[in-house]
Amino acid sequence: MANPFYTSEHEAFREVMRRFVAREIEPYAHQWDEEGEFPRELYAKASEIGLLGLGFPEEYGGIAADQFMRIVASQELARAGAGGVSSSLMSHTIGSPPIARAARPEVKARVLPEVLAGKKISALAITEPSGGSDVANLRTKARRDGDHYVVSGEKTFITSGMRADYLTVAVRTGGEGPGGVSLLLIEGSTPGLSRTRLKKMGWWASDTATLHFDECRVPVENLIGEEGQGFKIIMQNFNSERMGMAASCTAYARICLDEAIAYAKERKTFGKPIAQHQVIRHKIVDMAQKVAASQAMLEMLAWRLGQGESPVAEICMMKNQATQTMAHCASEAVQIFGGAGFMRGVKVERIYREVKVNAIGGGTEEIMKDLASRQMGL
Repeated sequence: MANPFYTSEHEAFREVMRRFVAREIEPYAHQWDEEGEFPRELYAKASEIGLLGLGFPEEYGGIAADQFMRIVASQELARAGAGGVSSSLMSHTIGSPPIARAARPEVKARVLPEVLAGKKISALAITEPSGGSDVANLRTKARRDGDHYVVSGEKTFITSGMRADYLTVAVRTGGEGPGGVSLLLIEGSTPGLSRTRLKKMGWWASDTATLHFDECRVPVENLIGEEGQGFKIIMQNFNSERMGMAASCTAYARICLDEAIAYAKERKTFGKPIAQHQVIRHKIVDMAQKVAASQAMLEMLAWRLGQGESPVAEICMMKNQATQTMAHCASEAVQIFGGAGFMRGVKVERIYREVKVNAIGGGTEEIMKDLASRQMGL
């Protein structure tokens, strides 16, 4: 049965994405994970198929895209089962929207075309060692000194942190609370900026880092939006980030389901394929049920966003629904694989390692529940 949410244009892009992932990512996913990075050339290749430009202004090399085009992109990228590659390759989708939305025209013209062409890497730097989602109380300071801001402080858990050429950084330019937060575009070559690579449970191919700002001088024209308006701009990022994560997590869950079905038909115990054992069939049906429910919720929310709604509570719940579905399906897939699922190099093992970063990143499950309950008037 055809899905009513996807047009022939969506499906054509899906085929382009599927060929790209099969050719350029999937054969190398395990190797890149072990090496801890992937070639920078992949950015330019992703730009050539229109992936990097989705949703950005056409005047800077972007391509008009609705919510369903974004879902297609996220879910087809996930087919490689390589979250580290996807997260860094697409780090500009959280690093560059504030630039496109609120930076000065000359900054947009200088930065966005290079990023969308895959020539430069963009990253977002919000989280600090003292706190993650508590953006209103961040401590990194930027004091005005003539025609520059002088930035001092630290950011951590920054995706693409080691290689990013452009960093969209939340800083405190004023007093306490959200009204004192601003956004600055800081170039990766800025004197006083140093970076420390972080070793992680998953996403090994992603260059996650702690950033150290030691009296970094940043031109005033690199201010994104107005001084003291950074918190509002950051909040505008969250709906799209969480929808993207939900789409990816639902896709990773589906991959675990598909891999488990294929393995269960092939692997034999007690004289028959394990797919013929009732306990395995029940596990697979439970997985399929959760994936279908998550995908349906995701697509309905995408439709509502397209109608101009802003269903914040439901998006928060969607993010939790998707990460919980991914956790369940990854765990059950590894269980079905048995010892083979514990070996590095198979998709289900890699996805299992990446469950927690999705449940934490973009707002933890606990924060999502709290935000949703507030939106519900509780």
